[in-house]
Parts: sequence; C-alpha cells; structure tokens
Amino acid sequence: MPRPAPLSRIDPRASKNDFGRLLIIAGSPTMLGAAALSALAAMRSGAGLVTAAVGRNLNLTLQKKISNAVMTMPLAQNRTGAFSFKAFEQLGKTWERFDAIAIGPGIGRSPDTMKLARQVIIHCPKPLVVDADALYALAGFTDILLKAKQVRILTPHAGEMSRLTGQVVPDDQVQRSKIARDFAHRYNCVVLLKGHRSVVASPQGKIYINHTGNVGMATAGSGDVLTGMITAFLGQGMSPFDAARYGAYYHGRAGDLAIAKRSKFSLIATDIIDSISKKKL
Repeated sequence: MPRPAPLSRIDPRASKNDFGRLLIIAGSPTMLGAAALSALAAMRSGAGLVTAAVGRNLNLTLQKKISNAVMTMPLAQNRTGAFSFKAFEQLGKTWERFDAIAIGPGIGRSPDTMKLARQVIIHCPKPLVVDADALYALAGFTDILLKAKQVRILTPHAGEMSRLTGQVVPDDQVQRSKIARDFAHRYNCVVLLKGHRSVVASPQGKIYINHTGNVGMATAGSGDVLTGMITAFLGQGMSPFDAARYGAYYHGRAGDLAIAKRSKFSLIATDIIDSISKKKL
C-alpha cells in the first residue's frame, strides 16, 4: 500500500497545528502504560500535538512515564483512581481544541468509567476511535452508535466483537468480513476487526483485508499502539475508513520491520513504535 498523501510533509510553511491535535483518553492506576503507548505511537505517526488524558492523581506519574513530547490533561477520577463520570463535563469544554480523539486503552471497567465512555461515544463532536475497555462499555448499548455525532471507528479483536454482536467470530475470513461489514452497516461505524488478516469495513460496505503483520505482534500493548496510529491519521485529515485501513497496514508493517531486529518470540509493543519511524515504512 503506497504512502497516503495526507502524511507527506511537503509544505515547508506547515506548523504542528497542520498535522492534527489529538486527545487520547486512556489509562488507569494499573494500566497507565496503555496511555503512554497510544500517545507515543500517535506522535510517531505524524501527529502535530498529542494530549493524554488521565485521572488527576495519575497525571504526574504519566508525565514521568511518557515521552516529554506528549502533553497531559488531568481529569476527575473516582475512589479507585479510574475516570469519574464527572470528567465528562471537563471534556465537553475541550472538544474544540482537538481534531481527533481516542478513548478506551486501559481505562478500566468501573461503572463510573463505563458511563463516561458511553457518553463520549454519543456526544464527542470530533472523529473518535473506540478501543479496548470503551468497547466493553459499548456491549449491550450498541444502539448509541446511531446517536453519535460522527462516524466512529471501532477496533475490536474477535473476543470483543463477539461481545458486541452476541455471536462467535469464526476464523474463516469470509465470515469475519461479513460480520464486520454487517455491523458497520447496521451501526454506521467503521469496524477494524483485529487478528490474522485484520478486516476493515465501512458503513457503505467497503472492505479492506490487511496483509501486513506477524504473530510476534500478539503482545500486550500492540492494540494500544494501533489506536494511537489510527487517531494520528484521523487528525491529519484522513476519512475514518482510510485512517483505519492505513493504520492496520502501517501497524503491521512496523511490526514486520521490528522482527528484523527482534525475534517474534521477544517482540514488545515499544519495538513496534520504534519501527514506525524507520524510512522503509
């Protein structure tokens, strides 16, 4: 797949604001690394500015953990340290500062946080990537996608897709494509069904089957990296379908480059991020 035009930095007069301002709503006390991985992957994928939103008591810890190229935003949290629903009011005052947003990596599954995720899915006025625990929040509430302000990108693996649809997702590629296409059409969203030969489906019925990637990428944090990449592509002006399919392609390509230096056995998510910046990508 050739490099998409929106990612070519050919205008010498461009500033960081021309390459997307992103918000990544991610992390919780035991999964703060998810926020760091998504945010750093977004920066490595060409975003102009990335802000990682975390619970307020985690903010200083994240600043030490994450790259100094990433900004942070402290939000209201509940007694467990996860996001509180009160954070929704704070987020509502900041939407216009961003070009694309992601929610889900490592946010946890407390009832308060699940309620927050559902309200963000409905009311966020910007392109939104829904991943990980935010997909858990969506299970049983899929009709809210029809109320969303814009088309959403969902990035489930087979287990998460089964939870959303109530049906087992088989290994058969034809059936996987059908399940993704039917869900995307019914709920007016883009679906990236992750796995061997990831499937990307649009609400209009378009299908893309990805052929990059390797088994070494079946490792903790790999999906968080993908979320950051897709969000970066959205922020740089791609359509939701293109952001998802290019995200899948370049995520897999970075993983393939990573195993040139690391074995499939030892690959970790940061190896994928490191390979995003390789000229061969």
